[in-house]
Amino acid sequence: MSLGYAEKLSYIEDVGQVGMTEHFDPPHVLQEKIERLAMLVQKSKHLVVFTGAGISTSCGIPDFRGPKGIWTLQREGKALPEASLPFHRAMPSMTHMALVELERAGILKFVISQNVDGLHLRSGIPREKLAELHGNSFLETCPSCGVEYLRDFEVETIGLKETSRRCSDKKCGARLKDTVLDWEDALPSKEMNLAEKHCRIADVVLCLGTSLQITPACNLPLKSLRGGGKIVIVNLQKTPKDKKANLLIHGLVDKVISGVMDFLNLQIPPFVRIDFFQIILTQALSSDKKNVNWNLRVASVHGQKAPLPFIKSIEISFLENQGYKSAVLQKEPFQLKRRTLQAKSFEMVMKFNFIDSCGCPSTEIIVPLNFKVSRDCFELDKDAILQKLRHTAIQESCCGQNAVVERNALLTPKTDVIVYAIVTNVIRYKKTTEALEADSLSNGVKRRRESANGTETSRKRSKVHRRKPRF
Repeated sequence: MSLGYAEKLSYIEDVGQVGMTEHFDPPHVLQEKIERLAMLVQKSKHLVVFTGAGISTSCGIPDFRGPKGIWTLQREGKALPEASLPFHRAMPSMTHMALVELERAGILKFVISQNVDGLHLRSGIPREKLAELHGNSFLETCPSCGVEYLRDFEVETIGLKETSRRCSDKKCGARLKDTVLDWEDALPSKEMNLAEKHCRIADVVLCLGTSLQITPACNLPLKSLRGGGKIVIVNLQKTPKDKKANLLIHGLVDKVISGVMDFLNLQIPPFVRIDFFQIILTQALSSDKKNVNWNLRVASVHGQKAPLPFIKSIEISFLENQGYKSAVLQKEPFQLKRRTLQAKSFEMVMKFNFIDSCGCPSTEIIVPLNFKVSRDCFELDKDAILQKLRHTAIQESCCGQNAVVERNALLTPKTDVIVYAIVTNVIRYKKTTEALEADSLSNGVKRRRESANGTETSRKRSKVHRRKPRF
C-alpha cells in the first residue's frame, strides 16, 4: 500500500456513536421496501444517487462505523483487517455496475460520492455525471488547463499537493496536483456546485451506504425536499437523517440494488478492466554501419517513470531460432538492450506475467522487428478498439486479449512507441442470495464474485490517525 490511503479516508470527523450497530429488515419487509424503491426509481424524472463507504465494502474496502469498520476496530483496540488485494486492483461492486446500467438507461441523472476509491469513474459513470466530493486517489488534475488524468496506480500525495508528473499538453506542461482533500481543505466548489444543482432538482435522492454524518456533504440530499423530492436511505446503520427519509431500508446495498434491477428487468453489466502499457523501441546504427544497437523498454502510459503495478515480470524470447538469448525482466524498469545485423528482421515474443489479483496469470504478445522499415504514426480508432476488446472478453468470459491502440514514431533518436490495451479482469456479478449473504459475513473484509479466475479479495490498511476536519 502506498502513502497513507487510510489517512486519505480518515480526515473525516468521527461524530458520536450513531450508526455503530447494524440493523437488518426482516426478509418480507425488505422485499416490500425493495419493490417500493423500484417503483420510485421507475417513476423518477431526475434520480440522484449519493454514495458513501458502504457501497464499496463488497469491493474489499472496509467502511468506518460498521462492526468491522476502521474506526470501530480502532476504538476497540483491535487490528485492522488483513488484505490480499492491492488497493489499485479493487473492482467495482454489483451496485457500482447497476448504477452504470441505470445511467445508460437514462434513469440515473447524477452520482455524488464521498469515496476516494475512484470506483464510480472506473466502473463507467461519465465524468460529467459524477461529483467526487472528497477527491479520487487515482486522479491528478492540471491546475493550469484543468485536464484530469486517471491513473492505474495510487497517486503518491494527498492534500491537493503537486505530484511528480506534469501536464502532457505541450502548450501547458504545468505540474499536476492530486485531488484528495486533507484536513484543512474545503470541498471543491466545482463538485459541490454540481451536486447542489442536481439535488435541488431531484425528485428522488437515493443514499447508499453512507452514515450521513459528515458536513456539509450530508446535507446535500435535504435540498431535494424543498422541491418536493423524496429521500431514500439504504444503510445497515442508523443515520441522523433517518427522520427525513421517505423510505428507510436496512439491508445490504448490493442485495437491495440487485432486487431493484430485477424488478425493473435490467441486467447488471459485467465489468471489464482494461490496462495500458507502452513498448518503446529505440535504435541507432553502430559505428561500422552494419549493426543496429536497440533498446527495448516497457513503460507505463502515464510516463516512463510511473509504475506498472499490474505487471510482475516479462519473459522475452525470439521466434525461428534467431540465436538471440532469451531474457527475463523481473523488475522495473523493464528494459532490454541488444545488437542486431541491420539487414535482419525477426519476431520477438513477450510473455507478460501479471500480479495475482489479475484475472489471468499471463499473456503473450508477438512484436515484429524490422530495422530497415521506417515507421510512421498511425491514426487508430481507440474507442472502437476498446469496445471490441470488452465485447470479446465478455463473450469468452476470460481475459488476456490485447490490441494496439496507438503508434508513434520519433526520428531523433529513431524510436517506435506502441501503446497496447490489455484486458486484465472480467467480472460477472452473481445476484444469488447466498452470494450476497457471503459478502455480509465479513462486512467488507472479503469479496466474493464470479470472475475469470475466481479471485477472492480483501484490503489491508495502515494505522489511522483521526483528526478534526475543517470543511
